[in-house]
Amino acid sequence: MNATVRTTLFWAAFAIIAAANIAVALQSLLVLHFWEDEAFNLTVPLNLLDGLGYTSDGALSGSTLTPFDPRISTGPSVLLPAAALIGIGLDPVIGARLVPLMYWILLLVGLWVLGRRIAGRWAALLAIAVPLAFDTSALPSPIQGPADLLGEIPAAALLVWALVVLPRRAWLAGLLVGLAVQAKLIALLALPAFAVALWALTPGSGRARITAALRRSWLPLVLAGTPTLVVEVAALITLGPSGFIEHLRDIARFVRSGGQNEAPTTVFDKLSWFIDSWHVPVWAVLIAALVGAALIVTALVRHRDTMDRDRLALLLAASVGLVAFLGWWATAAHTPLWVRHPSPGVFAFLPVLAAFTVWAAQVLWSERDTDAPRATRALPGVAVAASLAVALVAGATAAGVVQHGVIGVSPPTVATLPAQRESVAELAEQWADDADPEWLAAEPWGSAVPMIVMLGAHVGLFDAEAMRDVTRLGFACAEEPLAQSGPFIICPAP
Repeated sequence: MNATVRTTLFWAAFAIIAAANIAVALQSLLVLHFWEDEAFNLTVPLNLLDGLGYTSDGALSGSTLTPFDPRISTGPSVLLPAAALIGIGLDPVIGARLVPLMYWILLLVGLWVLGRRIAGRWAALLAIAVPLAFDTSALPSPIQGPADLLGEIPAAALLVWALVVLPRRAWLAGLLVGLAVQAKLIALLALPAFAVALWALTPGSGRARITAALRRSWLPLVLAGTPTLVVEVAALITLGPSGFIEHLRDIARFVRSGGQNEAPTTVFDKLSWFIDSWHVPVWAVLIAALVGAALIVTALVRHRDTMDRDRLALLLAASVGLVAFLGWWATAAHTPLWVRHPSPGVFAFLPVLAAFTVWAAQVLWSERDTDAPRATRALPGVAVAASLAVALVAGATAAGVVQHGVIGVSPPTVATLPAQRESVAELAEQWADDADPEWLAAEPWGSAVPMIVMLGAHVGLFDAEAMRDVTRLGFACAEEPLAQSGPFIICPAP
């Protein structure tokens, strides 16, 4: 296969990946339903801009204004930039969604950089294709797309850039890991991956190597904890000592419970769910995983003595990181079958491992003819294999975007952001908001929540004590409704 054909294949595959990303991004930003977790997160930037501090509406914490709400697991690394964009005059939903979308772009750029370092442009292309193939849209707790106002994709992007800078600027890598934790708390699971990588990057052997690695790690570790320290000091100042202690207890309870009252799950349940969470058939996922793992292990065993330290550190970090996220999620029986939980690790580390399959193919192919120039030995087979893999992933994803459209929501409601805006406008036009213009109670938790936030009111839950005498927005009304649009009804307080 000559250079012209290889170049043509590469740019054709790149064009498919780019087009699929643009389609997914625009759909996520402008079309997909603004759902309840996004809306609940959005209450923090809106309250901050209203002078109420870093405070949620507390819909899951008693339906009162709740500073540093432990139920808001998407953190300041996402919500503060969202407040900044809304503060300069952007529409709240679009302005907020632009933040995770920008993190998605950073994620792809970081994966491209890592892929190039690992094995050249084909590895980079495969690395940026993997996030597109990961299907996180399953109900009831999806990541619909890269613009959802959630912390998982931002956390993954920050972890990837921590890998990018780690070999030369370990201190900056530590800070980026700390910011990832403040995008999504579960990013803490990445710490073992970076500890192993720092050890691999440290020259020497035996006890001296361990000592040197520990000496090199103290500053990154301090900086990794700095963003969380800053946030918790702000919480202490805001809440006072007794409130802060209760705040820490609430965080501990939330982490232990997973925030849900779901039936216990098994390792088999979780791994089956994960294998099925792709825009390609299950058999293709299994074959790709088995072949990729076999290639990497074989190449590592045969070339471990000649593998450079930077590549080894990346491989170890990606392997340990992916195992940490999937292993914790699979064995945590209290967490539900939501692929959102391990998704930061999947988005950050699995594409790096995919890039290493190209590296493995290169070094194993090179063994066939040691007298030929390296480029001649490696590229023909790698170009064909990588282009086919990329085409499969990108084509399947693009087809999934077209066929999948927008996800369903429960309870039944309008399924697109434009339709939601129409309903909000109709409700606002009809509603004589003299009862209580500040708060509305959602009945039940679900798609009523984003409607309330988009109406500009604080959102509570109908069964909270604080919402006893508050006007409600839901799907049924025992009395004459105050306003109605489609399935949504504003009812007088009971």
